[in-house]
Amino acid sequence: MIRNIALTATTALALSAGVALAAGGHAEITDYAFAHEGPFGKFNESQLQRGLQVYTEVCAACHGLKYVPIRSLSDAGGPAMPEDQIRAYATQFTVTDRETGEDRDGVPTDHFPVSGMEGAPDLSLMTKARAGFHGPYGTGISQFFKGIGGAEYTYSILTHYDEEPACAPDGVDGFYYNSAFPNGSVPDSCKDDHGVATIPGSWISMPNPLSDDLVTYADGTPATVSNMAADVTSFLVWAAEPKMMARKEAGFKAVIFLIVLSTLLYLTNKKIWANIKGKKLA
Repeated sequence: MIRNIALTATTALALSAGVALAAGGHAEITDYAFAHEGPFGKFNESQLQRGLQVYTEVCAACHGLKYVPIRSLSDAGGPAMPEDQIRAYATQFTVTDRETGEDRDGVPTDHFPVSGMEGAPDLSLMTKARAGFHGPYGTGISQFFKGIGGAEYTYSILTHYDEEPACAPDGVDGFYYNSAFPNGSVPDSCKDDHGVATIPGSWISMPNPLSDDLVTYADGTPATVSNMAADVTSFLVWAAEPKMMARKEAGFKAVIFLIVLSTLLYLTNKKIWANIKGKKLA
């Protein structure tokens, strides 16, 4: 989720702190059962609305959603917010009018703002850009059964901020240890003789953004770290694939159509060739 931030800061950290850095070890990815997964899975409307709340109150300060139009929050298969709520929601953003060049309140036809912090990646397509599961080299067997795992990767990043490992009790200055982030910085004390990390994950520059009861859900759902991480991850999956439900519905109809068509073609073939195939050649 924040790979770009950690990588851009790696060189500066090495020069300023004199810490030898290397790629991290394997990532501890949690296989979370999201409601939208599978051929018959679908987004939970209430969860998407909670995820939007977490994004707005926690993530939007740094990360943008520049490819997502605000009006899509009312789409079927998404958060399905009423039109009046979307208009009110849009006004919290200040945008520059393309025609007048003046600042104004946002309207539903505007897109979400871009990232507000330099180096903070946009989250519009983040769950499609990251992979949580990797099969044996060249086969992708694990991904075939589990999917790419972009949602699990994002969820794991948000829930795997752990205590500093024993090999680096003082951590890495300016970075935070996360056992699900494999591509950040690792000090020499946490590597073996071959320079391979002996711990899962690595250090990243984004501090832990979530803590229990950080937000207050209107529907009374407990605002635990796990719940908030799952909610905002589901929202980001929807942001990356807002037409996922329509795509699944179209795919299901296509499969049913092909099954019926194949059955009719088979029966028609038997009917046409019945008299010929039933005769014995002299």
